[in-house]
Order: sequence, then C-alpha cells, then structure tokens
Amino acid sequence: MERVIIGVALAAIAGAVAAWFARRDRVAADPPAEYHVPTAVDRHDFVEAGRPWLVAVFTSATCSSCQDTWERARHLDSDAVAVQEIEVGADADLHHRYTIDAVPTTVIADAEGVVQGSFLGPVSATHLWARLAELREPGSVPDGCGGSGPDGH
Repeated sequence: MERVIIGVALAAIAGAVAAWFARRDRVAADPPAEYHVPTAVDRHDFVEAGRPWLVAVFTSATCSSCQDTWERARHLDSDAVAVQEIEVGADADLHHRYTIDAVPTTVIADAEGVVQGSFLGPVSATHLWARLAELREPGSVPDGCGGSGPDGH
C-alpha cells in the first residue's frame, strides 16, 4: 500500500511540473495581440528629407524576410522618393522613437511626415510599388493592388 501512495504522489508531482512547463512555454510563445506602426515620422530623422515621399523599412540583421523586403523597397529610390533601411542594430534609437516592435515594418510617409501607407511583415514588390504609385497619383492603380492604408491594415 505504501508503494501505491508513493507512486500516486510521484505521478501527481510529475504531472504538476509538466503542466507548469507547458503553460510557461505557451505563455512565452504567445505573440502580442497588436503591433505598433507609426502614424507620423519626423522627416529630418531620415535621409533626403526634402523629397516628397519616404519609404522607410525597419529591419533586423537576423531577419531574412527583412532583407527580402529591403531588397524590394530599395529600387523605389528616385528624385521623388527617398528610401532608407533602418536596421535595429545600427539605428536602435529610431526603432525605439517610433515604437517599432516587429520587423519588417515598412512605412510610406509624405513630405510632412504623415504615414500614408504601411506594411507589417514581408511585402511583395507588386503591393509595395502599387501602394506608392496610388499615393503619388490617386486612381492610377486598380482596386486590390494598393496594399495597406494609413491605419496599417
């Protein structure tokens, strides 16, 4: 009888420890419910503040989808569009100032720094380029090709 009591006690302890580990791992793995995307930026924090448009790509050196997003965005650089990568290791102050808590985060801001479009996560070249074209020349892109609006959706 003593062996049965010891066995039940050990099983209960093992079960409690296993449940504790499972709960701890699940809580740690739950992502935040919402990520922050800035609604405005100070254009003087970025390159070429005098250009009418800014495409800022917030990245991390350890993020492969960040590099893919940057590679797509960098080709938008022109006389009218300043494009800048803001890598957290090199520009942590800008990530902090704009409360960037997920990468890649891409924002499209006008000359006054108002964010007119944004993408949270990887973005296709088609959606990024179409969104910028639509912002620069409203009505120039068919519906469904423009990506996200100023609310980040």
